[in-house]
Amino acid sequence: MFATLRRTVLAALIAGGLPLFAQAATYAPGHFAEQQLRHIATYFPGRMSGSPAELMTADYLQQQFTELGYKSNTRQFNTSYNWLERKGETRPRKVSATSVIAARAGAVPQEILIVTHLDTWTPLSRHEADNNLGGLRLQGVDDNASGLGVMLELAQQLSKTPLHYGVRFVALSAGEAGLQGMDDYLSRMSAQEKKNTLLVIDLNSLIVGDHLYFNSGANTPSAVRKQTSARAVQLAHRYGISAASHTLTARDYPGVNPFDKAGMPLLDVTAANWALGNKDGQQQRAHSSHFPEGNVRHQTDRDNLNYLDRWLPGRITQRTRDSVKILLPLVTELANPTT
Repeated sequence: MFATLRRTVLAALIAGGLPLFAQAATYAPGHFAEQQLRHIATYFPGRMSGSPAELMTADYLQQQFTELGYKSNTRQFNTSYNWLERKGETRPRKVSATSVIAARAGAVPQEILIVTHLDTWTPLSRHEADNNLGGLRLQGVDDNASGLGVMLELAQQLSKTPLHYGVRFVALSAGEAGLQGMDDYLSRMSAQEKKNTLLVIDLNSLIVGDHLYFNSGANTPSAVRKQTSARAVQLAHRYGISAASHTLTARDYPGVNPFDKAGMPLLDVTAANWALGNKDGQQQRAHSSHFPEGNVRHQTDRDNLNYLDRWLPGRITQRTRDSVKILLPLVTELANPTT
C-alpha cells in the first residue's frame, strides 16, 4: 500500500512541462529574505540550542509565520552535548531546545516540507570558546540566518498562492548538535505523515560559498531528481545564476541527512564549492587572507554582517535574491503540478 501511494504521488509530482512561476512586476525577489536575515543576525546573535537567544528567535519566527496566515507553534525537546575541558575531561551538558513549525494545507493531504536550522554553533570545548568559535556574539549570518531569511520569504509568497499540495516550514533547533533537531522531528512523525511528505527541502548556509548547489539525497529517485535538483539548476541558468547539483553521499558535509536516511526525497540547498578541499562540500571558497579556512562556519569574527558586507560586498543581496528566484518558482510548480 505504501509503495502504491508513493508511486501515485510521485507520478503527479514529477509531471513534465511545468510553466515558470510568473513574478509580479512590483515584487523584488530576495528583498524580504535579506531584511529578515539582517534582523535575525542583528537582534538574535548567539542562538545556541537551549539559550535565551534561541527561545527569542523561535518566538519571533512563530510571530512572523502567524502574521503571514500560517498555523504555527513551537516544539520543545531535550538534547545534550559533550563539553571538553582543558584537562581532557568531558562533561555532558543538557539543554532544552525549541523548534518552530508552520503549515498551510493544500487540497490534498500530501505536502512539501521545507526545513532549516535556527541555532548557531555552541562551543564544545574551552579551546573553541577561547578561539571565538560560536558563543553569544556569533551572528551566524551565513550559518544560518540565510536559511531562515529565505524560508520566511518563501512562506510570505506561498501564503498568497493556491496550493494543491500543502507546505510545511520547520525551523529546527539543534541543527549544530549532530542534526539532533532533524532526528527529533522525524521521531515524532507518524507513518502516515512520512508517506504524505513528497519532498524535503533543506536550506543551509546560502551566502559565502562560490556556487549555489541544489543537491539530491542518495535515496531520492532519479525521476524526482529531474524535477527538483535538475529543474533548480535549469531555472538558475535561465536567470544567469551560477548553480550546480550533486548527489549526496555519506562522506559529504555534514553527514547523512536524517530525512534522506529515512527514505524521503531530499533537495539540499547550500552554497559551497565541491571542487575544493576534500571535495565534500565543507569548503565554501578558496583559502585567502580574509577567508583563511575557506569558510566562515562557527567563526564569530567572520560570520557577521560587518565582515561579510566588507569582504563580500553585495553578496548577501545577491544570494538571497538568487535563492528566492530559483526556489519560489520551483516550489510553486511542485505544489501545483499540471495534469
